[in-house]
Amino acid sequence: MEAFLRSSSVIYWHCPYIRSQAELLGRDRSGVDEVVRTCFEWVRDKIGRSGDKRLPGGACSPSQILATGNGWCFARIHLLAALPRFHEIPSGFGYQRLCFDAPGGAHTLHGLNAVYLPDHGWHRVDPRGNKDGVDAQFDSPQQRLAWLIRNDGEIDGGWLEPKVYFERALSSLLDLIALQKFFTRLSKAMKAAE
Repeated sequence: MEAFLRSSSVIYWHCPYIRSQAELLGRDRSGVDEVVRTCFEWVRDKIGRSGDKRLPGGACSPSQILATGNGWCFARIHLLAALPRFHEIPSGFGYQRLCFDAPGGAHTLHGLNAVYLPDHGWHRVDPRGNKDGVDAQFDSPQQRLAWLIRNDGEIDGGWLEPKVYFERALSSLLDLIALQKFFTRLSKAMKAAE
């Protein structure tokens, strides 16, 4: 469990801005579920998704996401992992390999989180941001994710903390074309490791 509480280069929750935001979100909350719900809903509803807003998505660390107010799903999950860790709630993240357009077509990678709830164990949450056809909620013990695995070739990935090279790659990707190429390669690597 210790690995899902520590601060790292990707989940750097010791940053004063992250600590301040986490403290604010946890204020007057009773219990782990309430703290997690507040953090989840804040990231989901207040941090914009770069793809939906057609904004550059170069932010990667929790403090960068907080400062810019937007990021891609796989970067926003770093912020949602950091906020509960401040409250000593184990949290992590993983990825889904999803069909991009239609079954059998191109694939894309999607990031989501898991938090440890004392009464239910590991619980996945998806701060993707709701829109028409997407209704991700914190509804413990049920998991209401943005995307479900439905097609051949789609994969629910494991929980991890990325290596520094992954952070550098995410930080350097500022346009959609480079981003899609990177995640196509990563998605193929996930499939090969299956």
